[in-house]
Amino acid sequence: MTNNISPVTVVGAGLAGCEAAWQLAKRGVPVRLIDMKPQKYSPAHKSPGFAELVCSNSLKAEHLTNASGLLKAELRALDSLILSAAEASRVPAGGALAVDRRLFSDRITEAVKGHPLVTFESRVVDELPEGPTIIATGPLTDPALCDAIARRTGVQSLNFFDAAAPIVTAESLDMDKVFRASRYGRGTDDYLNCPMTEEEYNAFYDALIGAELAELHDFEKKLVFEGCLAVEILASRGRQTLAFGPLKPVGLTDPRTGRTPYAVVQLRQENAQGSLYNLVGFQTRLKWGEQKRVFSMIPGLEHAEFARYGVMHRNTYLNGPALLTSNYALKSDPLTRFAGQLSGVEGYMESTASGLTAALGLLCALEGRPEPDFTGKTIIGALARHVMTPTPNFQPMNANFGILDPLPFRVRGKKNRYEKLSETAIETMNEVIQTYELR
Repeated sequence: MTNNISPVTVVGAGLAGCEAAWQLAKRGVPVRLIDMKPQKYSPAHKSPGFAELVCSNSLKAEHLTNASGLLKAELRALDSLILSAAEASRVPAGGALAVDRRLFSDRITEAVKGHPLVTFESRVVDELPEGPTIIATGPLTDPALCDAIARRTGVQSLNFFDAAAPIVTAESLDMDKVFRASRYGRGTDDYLNCPMTEEEYNAFYDALIGAELAELHDFEKKLVFEGCLAVEILASRGRQTLAFGPLKPVGLTDPRTGRTPYAVVQLRQENAQGSLYNLVGFQTRLKWGEQKRVFSMIPGLEHAEFARYGVMHRNTYLNGPALLTSNYALKSDPLTRFAGQLSGVEGYMESTASGLTAALGLLCALEGRPEPDFTGKTIIGALARHVMTPTPNFQPMNANFGILDPLPFRVRGKKNRYEKLSETAIETMNEVIQTYELR
């Protein structure tokens, strides 16, 4: 048990904040947990309990051939409170882990509030606390705290609106159909191009126009229509709008036919490894299942694996590469850390992982010993690396195999490759736990 360690303030009692508070308290660190509920609610929250799930009740897949399943295995090895609560409050959901929202929240609230080293305060935080701190206030962080963070970090504002195109893995593309070329005939061959015939374009257009949209909260509607134009909204202006706009095949020749395609969807490299590509100009409000159905009609994307689906919603998050370093520490003050969606991860279990990582890193820093390096071989480490790695247009990220370090050898078959990546990740995690004494 840790002795004589300064108390840590955790702001936010969502998934990340509760995980961080629990990981610290169970290691003997006094925690002051602050959340504005029930004194004040965000536009999306309704319940006074901790770890309230405001969207889906699914925490995604459990099997190890899925990155979400691997993330759960890593969290299980680190004794995650959120994961254990989810497993104890599960409801039938096939191969996914889904929960009874109330039981899930009640279980976490009881565990965290009941820990003798956790003191809870309900109030709005409008300044960054003094001393060791983890900020985990989520995508709807109160404006006063946003302003305080902006002042501390020297930025004009945080990113308040997440309008991102889908991201697909490079290995899932059909390179017999996709060709590499520059955008608009300028520069080097940095873009992957998916050519469409007129027939293919019309079929895609009809599917796009008829696809089902995700629901928006009332407070998001003004942001969506004033802040960014979704691809389906642009398409609604007329059948040829996309073909003469973002899909216009300027300066491009399909090497298979020697002719200019009727339309082209371009993919831009998303990470340094070249394992992920985003669909240029495809910010969208389509439901995730509809994105898979419609965007898989694009030639070359028939079997695309989506590392992240397109989103358009209110999402406050930091420009992590500019502001954060290892284990989600603020570059200008390593005793201040960020976690959850505010830090630049996307998803329930990803937020949990960031809270756990921030807590363990901060604990080691306070004890004066080396912080854990989860490496890019684990999903937990790769997510943290994504948040601190410079990219042209930083966007939050879900767990996916594309962000992991590639295997040093070739493995035939996607299923076999994912199993080997998971095996490597779990072995690495066990080594990290032993090396840094994280049990």
